[in-house]
Amino acid sequence: MKQYVFGADIGGTTVKLGCFTVEGELLDKWEITTRKEEDGRFILPDVAESIQAKIAERSLDRETIAGVGIGVPGPVKDDGTVTGCVNLGWGEVNVETEAEKLLGLPVKVGNDANMASLGEMWQGGGKGFQSIVMVTLGTGVGGGIIINGKMVSGTNGAGGEIGHICVDDSETETCGCGNKGCLEQYCSATGIVRMAGKELENTDAPSSLREIPGVSARDVFDAAKQGDALALSLVEKHGKILGRALAGIACVCDPEAFVIGGGVSRAGDILLSTLAKYYRQHAFHACKNTVFTLASLGNDAGIYGCAAAILTK
Repeated sequence: MKQYVFGADIGGTTVKLGCFTVEGELLDKWEITTRKEEDGRFILPDVAESIQAKIAERSLDRETIAGVGIGVPGPVKDDGTVTGCVNLGWGEVNVETEAEKLLGLPVKVGNDANMASLGEMWQGGGKGFQSIVMVTLGTGVGGGIIINGKMVSGTNGAGGEIGHICVDDSETETCGCGNKGCLEQYCSATGIVRMAGKELENTDAPSSLREIPGVSARDVFDAAKQGDALALSLVEKHGKILGRALAGIACVCDPEAFVIGGGVSRAGDILLSTLAKYYRQHAFHACKNTVFTLASLGNDAGIYGCAAAILTK
């Protein structure tokens, strides 16, 4: 009988690891350094060695371990092939096959954002739903799509790259992806700061933001909560752009819920209520009642999702 499952969320600096019961209880979590030298050839052996050590430390019977889920910062095909992870130094490699050889256990590999989405659906803000879209508002805008309990990774592993939906074809500045007018240029933490900078530069509107050196996205939402008119207009603009984009996404995959995570999500109700208002204005009639909820697992969402991926493999 399978009792345990492991998750490994590989990032550019550290690998977060977790040991769980199959019911979803986190028993142990730890980190190791991501060794990217020599095209990242040490990363998977290091992960395997760390998990094997934890199995020994906890005296686990290998027959009771369901497997290991692995999240990576790049596109992943359904067969576990990573088509390239620039942040890790990897080219095209079948991580699933390589990791199974090292671990001697079943392995499931997925994009880190998709894995985080699965984690939130399993034990976080999306618990109780079977179809969600996770929206991560951080340095960029990430996404993960889970339909009927299964990750949607797409042909090239790019399913859920919602941050690169074009929302403004008049944009002159270039997104990190090389295109212009991407959702993340406006709705990420970086995008909010960019919009705030333009407003402060191009208008004489009074605002408490003018007194803050190096305005952050949090500053904008905090000022809006205090009734600052310029900050409120930025929150409205943010909500309108994101709400319209999510209304379009709902027409494609019709989720039960949008789970909003990332640093910007800490703004809480003012973010959700503004976003939901514009979403409902633009959503197709059958999708207007989609639920909006906040992610709750924070930085652990990835390891939870990696573990959950094995249980749904």
